[in-house]
Amino acid sequence: MKKENKHKGNFLKTFFKERKQVGALAPSSRFLVKKMCDKIDFSTAKNIVELGPGTGVFTEELLKRASKDCRIFVIELNEEFYNFLLNKFTDPRIILLRESADNIDSILENYGVKEADAILSSLPLAVIPDQIRKRIVIKSYDVLKKGGVYVQYQYSLNAKKLLEKKFGKLQMGFVAVNIPPAFVYLGIK
Repeated sequence: MKKENKHKGNFLKTFFKERKQVGALAPSSRFLVKKMCDKIDFSTAKNIVELGPGTGVFTEELLKRASKDCRIFVIELNEEFYNFLLNKFTDPRIILLRESADNIDSILENYGVKEADAILSSLPLAVIPDQIRKRIVIKSYDVLKKGGVYVQYQYSLNAKKLLEKKFGKLQMGFVAVNIPPAFVYLGIK
């Protein structure tokens, strides 16, 4: 329980300080984490990218499910969250980077990765400037392998058209047990 309260405290403090980088009042619920992670085929995934991990609730689940030889690229721009994650995770499968998500292509290239199997995004697309938001979606699509998945949650349907422009028809889900309730988008390359 203490661990969960620390997550919420960090989240709230950073939410009010960094409104352009943080889109939630509280960490994602276990129901949202499960729904998002269930979209990834962990039996074959060798390179997973997580965009905007915040306090790492999705990262924890990715670590539980990923194989021993899977690399998880965790990309966090916010300095406070980055430092929190740096102290929280020691698993060698995690490659934690303080970068902007629109550099996803060059980040993977720097590590010799040609394609990602899956991208899990918690980025608050609604508050990210339009040009950066478009670059993130385009580059995410470009780095995915054929059949790779892009899983994104949002609190509204605002990002649907943007994601459909690149991924075509999306699979949609909804998680009511989350603060606030969330839509889950699944795009397949």
